[in-house]
Amino acid sequence: MDFDLSEEQQLLKDSIGSFLADTYDFESRRKIAAQPGGYSRDIWAKFAELGLLGLPFAEEDGGFGGGAVETMLVAESLGKYLVLEPYLATVILGGGVLKRASAAQKAEHIPAIADGSRTFALATTERHSRYDLNDVTTTAKKDGDAYVLDGEKAVVVNGGTADYLIVSARTGGQRRDKAGIGLFIVKGDAPGVSRRDSVTQDGTHAAEVTLSGVRVGADAVIGDPSGGLAILEAVADEAIAALCAEAVGAMSELTDVTVDYLKQRKQFGINIGSFQSLQHRAAEMFVALEQARSMAMFAAMTAATEDPVERRALASAAKVQIGRSAKFIGQQAVQLHGGIGMTMEYKAGHYFKRLTMIDTLFGDADHHLSAVADYGKLVTAA
Repeated sequence: MDFDLSEEQQLLKDSIGSFLADTYDFESRRKIAAQPGGYSRDIWAKFAELGLLGLPFAEEDGGFGGGAVETMLVAESLGKYLVLEPYLATVILGGGVLKRASAAQKAEHIPAIADGSRTFALATTERHSRYDLNDVTTTAKKDGDAYVLDGEKAVVVNGGTADYLIVSARTGGQRRDKAGIGLFIVKGDAPGVSRRDSVTQDGTHAAEVTLSGVRVGADAVIGDPSGGLAILEAVADEAIAALCAEAVGAMSELTDVTVDYLKQRKQFGINIGSFQSLQHRAAEMFVALEQARSMAMFAAMTAATEDPVERRALASAAKVQIGRSAKFIGQQAVQLHGGIGMTMEYKAGHYFKRLTMIDTLFGDADHHLSAVADYGKLVTAA
């Protein structure tokens, strides 16, 4: 398989890398984090000018027709610079659902995402649901041509400031049934919606969202009002591919920072990078990074697999390696830096925090290892 980038893909990689190198150093990130909602509206507008916000959408829907490889390149750069802007929440998650919406819904929302004027958040997780997308107690009761939503969503990434929420709610069945789950577009400031925003451990923002008698029209329903789980699973697998790439960007920068530190830090009058045992540990970090990079490419190439069972297994396999590599590289980086690696003023610890958060999003390594094992049983049974 040819993994060389096309001329257009290389240009994309270079342009976003150049922009972030000029505008997103660690000190600038700290100032951005202090802004309302935890990100810069000016940088978000610049992302729109660069075409990043419309990249994964079809041209006929107002996007630029990019694919999984282009998303991988963007996500890797975002990880390298620990970007706080809600690209995952708006473009990958919210946009991923909208790509599977009706023509009218696409026309209304996708151009607004692409030009940076509208942000989204995907509200699916509930306090009891852990990693199960089908564990839903939020209800959507039919009332004439409308639906009335009641329930609570937890840790909604970008949920505190998003212009719109895409909410999973149960239109029928029992709590963990796979059928009977609908997806609904809800304005962030709609009557009955309350949001409590908070800063997560990696500096991003998430919200607790309460829906109390929130009324939405039939035009707010995405697809089949009882068949939304299939859409959620497909979007989650695409998000996993993007997260894998983001993790590679973070791990790459963390490895480079650690190696540079070993070359500069002196002990007993000599650079500690000359100690053979530390050289071995740095080499092991590089091996773990390259294993993760291979699996991130694998995730990008297989995110569009048509068979949902196979696609989920492939995404799980990638997430397992990413989680393992992230944990190893993060631990080694902190240990090799010593005490400074844990301080808020130095960036190494912040990379480890983001990698830890990526591991937990849509299932940690242990969860996905179990999923891969279950898939193996299904193949054997077949």
